[in-house]
Amino acid sequence: MDWGTDLWDQYDGIDKHTQSGLDLVDRYVKFVKERTEIEQNYAKQLRNLSKKYLKRGSKEEQECGFTNHQSFQDILNELNDYAGQRELIAEHMMTGICVELTKYLQDLKQERKTYLADAKKAQQNLEISFKQLENTKRRFAKEWGEAEKATQQAEKIENDTNAIKADVEKVKQHAHVKTHTAEECRNDYAAQLQKYNKEQNTFYYTEIPQLFNKLQDMDERRIRSLAEGYSQFADIEKKVLPIITKCLDGISMAGRNTNGKQDSMRFIEQHKSGFERPAEVDFEDYSQGIKPASSDANLNQPKIRTKLWPFSHKKTKSPAAEDFSHLPPEQRKKRLQSKIDDITKELQKELDQSEALEKMRGVYERNPQMGDPASLEPQITQTSQNVGRLRGQLTKYESWLAEAFRGEDSTNTAVNNNQHCSMSADPSQNIYSEFDEDFDEDVETPIGKATALYTFQGSSQGTVSITEGEQLSVMERDKGDGWMRVLRANGDEGYIPSSYVKF
Repeated sequence: MDWGTDLWDQYDGIDKHTQSGLDLVDRYVKFVKERTEIEQNYAKQLRNLSKKYLKRGSKEEQECGFTNHQSFQDILNELNDYAGQRELIAEHMMTGICVELTKYLQDLKQERKTYLADAKKAQQNLEISFKQLENTKRRFAKEWGEAEKATQQAEKIENDTNAIKADVEKVKQHAHVKTHTAEECRNDYAAQLQKYNKEQNTFYYTEIPQLFNKLQDMDERRIRSLAEGYSQFADIEKKVLPIITKCLDGISMAGRNTNGKQDSMRFIEQHKSGFERPAEVDFEDYSQGIKPASSDANLNQPKIRTKLWPFSHKKTKSPAAEDFSHLPPEQRKKRLQSKIDDITKELQKELDQSEALEKMRGVYERNPQMGDPASLEPQITQTSQNVGRLRGQLTKYESWLAEAFRGEDSTNTAVNNNQHCSMSADPSQNIYSEFDEDFDEDVETPIGKATALYTFQGSSQGTVSITEGEQLSVMERDKGDGWMRVLRANGDEGYIPSSYVKF
């Protein structure tokens, strides 16, 4: 069944039906556009929400060292990635559905207009032919009537005995002319009728069926394209669902990575001073050797000590010393070790640079056409100076670290013995105040987490070995040299290639 055969007489119905189909495409495009606007606004609001709660700054970075803080930051990062996927949905819907269907709709409108115009034109041509047929028919009828009348008149005069022969010949000639003219009109009418019937047959069995079938094909193609647009509405979102699922999995993982015990231990590491608790206060017996009352008696009155607590809110920040002696013992050792690690890494880079320059100089010396060995001397000299400077710093910090370990016991004893003297001398001085604030700012904490993509064997000084799939804490990001410092779960810390992990 097709439109050309079964709907040959339904031009108006086909006109209305095809227009309704085009209107539906236009409505669907508008619908998808509004959907993309919703997605874009939703993504924008999600990004703003994530940005609003995402922490920045040194103290906030330190807080991210705790799993419950870091997990929340991870959730915000995942939410930001999730917003990106919503933007991607909007973008693909706009380009894959709205733009494509709008362009296709314009083509369909032009195609439909052409087919309907051709059908109209064919109808008009058939109507003109029919009018010509009617004209020849009326002329034939008129001429045939006049011929019959002239023939009857000629017969009447011919039968009249009183008629003159010349008159008889005249009317007979007139009747003959009229009859001949009527015959010509009859032939014209017959030819025009034959022509019209042929044109009518072509119109109803060839032209209109072809045009209506083309309109049917056009409408079916429109429906197929619209159906594809319907499917894309879901398929576009399905394509990003795996990434969206990853974002949601990341949020779930953030919940699983939150560890109260681990956070408690990290808090201890960050704030443990290494000092011993204050010793008991000795009894001071003022009943022995009390002097008689005198004007100086007030000099021998018992001294009233002010109770000092380690959690006093008063904080006094001490000037930072190069050897970190302003910090408590435990924190001092950590800062010294961190400094040694940084210097070791920098020293290794300079040594590698020095080795590379020496090799390049050797190549230039063997192949002068490749370069002038003297041109490398400034770099070699500078690198040598850097190596010497860093080795000196490394020796200095290592000696301070050894001193910190050696002096730990004696320092604790001295603190215990001198607690009461210092407290009695200045009751307002808090023994913890000089390092309280430094604890909050100087302890290094991870700045993020990463997963090892490949196994790396750390063979050079300052590097650490990792295995594929291992979870790592990022201590220092890549500064443009292709390396980053990480902390393994077993406590090993060192540098690895940045390309070996993903965040």
